[in-house]
Amino acid sequence: MELPEGCRLSIEQDPSWDDREFIDARLGDYNAGFIGDPRYDYFGVFVRDDARTIRAGLIGSLYGDWLFTALLWVEAGLRGRGIGTHLLTLAERRAREFGCHWASIDTFSFQAPEFYKRFGYAEFGRLDDYPPGHCRTFLKKALAAEG
Repeated sequence: MELPEGCRLSIEQDPSWDDREFIDARLGDYNAGFIGDPRYDYFGVFVRDDARTIRAGLIGSLYGDWLFTALLWVEAGLRGRGIGTHLLTLAERRAREFGCHWASIDTFSFQAPEFYKRFGYAEFGRLDDYPPGHCRTFLKKALAAEG
């Protein structure tokens, strides 16, 4: 590797959000020439108690005609009440309103791959033995128009 004079390479623990946004914006500028609709939306859907403590939540992004659900978690004592279903439904609705036609999520085998399959997500990839003794499953689905 040959760096320009005055530049250095570094590996940095916990990069700042500003640094992440800088790289994200530069990559977005590059991608815009290849993607029909370069809009991007990063969002969260939360269940909070009266003290504003998060009891359940979903973190996702909308980009390139896709909903990417990065994180979905429901506190153990609240599971089985339809909260995860509602979080996912709201995220998919937001994606449709944004103009997305597809959704993607990945999950570990000890989390909830069957939960997503009940909502029409189909497996399209898998990393076996990640983490060791388990697998990471990648799922997608078409987002049909609500009606």
